[in-house]
Amino acid sequence: MTFKSLELSNALLKAISKKGYDTPSAIQQKSIPLILERKDVLASAQTGSGKTAGFALPILQILNGQPTLRKRTVRALILTPTRELAAQVEDEFKDYSEFTNLRSTVVFGGVGANPQIRALRNGVDVLVATPGRLLDLHQQKALSLSKVDILVLDEADRMLDMGFVRDIKKIIAQLPAKRQNLLFSATFSKEIKKLASEFLHHPVMVEATPENTT
Repeated sequence: MTFKSLELSNALLKAISKKGYDTPSAIQQKSIPLILERKDVLASAQTGSGKTAGFALPILQILNGQPTLRKRTVRALILTPTRELAAQVEDEFKDYSEFTNLRSTVVFGGVGANPQIRALRNGVDVLVATPGRLLDLHQQKALSLSKVDILVLDEADRMLDMGFVRDIKKIIAQLPAKRQNLLFSATFSKEIKKLASEFLHHPVMVEATPENTT
């Protein structure tokens, strides 16, 4: 299988080729078609399995096929447990969106909020965030979540371990009821399944073993 056989756009294929990839990993082969079909997905994927591209590529394809809003606002929200992971995920979104008109940014704590607020006010389509900083900025009315069409919880098991479940539920309460939900986790523990049951609608479950790839 190639990335082209996943029916990705030429703009995305060009970005994938620039990064030197041609064959999708197992998690990418399984998750990309389901996400493009707009299904909710509960995916078991370890770090190193190529999971970020597994959700970033179809999200970019979906957003790029939608009309750009007059006032550019967040349409895809990716929540991660740590600032390091948030920065890595946003780097991948930037790389893969290079040949599109889509914009992404990242917000996390431990640094000044003003540059992040300025980036949000300039308009973004994809926002990668840690839960605490996202809630702070939302309370300051620095961003709107009213147009979020796709929500991703990345490394959801770590977010639960770090005590983010209350923040996650507060964020979900601010989102439109009608949206696509994607949950990526290293494990399908009882706690993860319970969280998934609270906000995923008829999710498709996919699992993949780790690979050294995208």
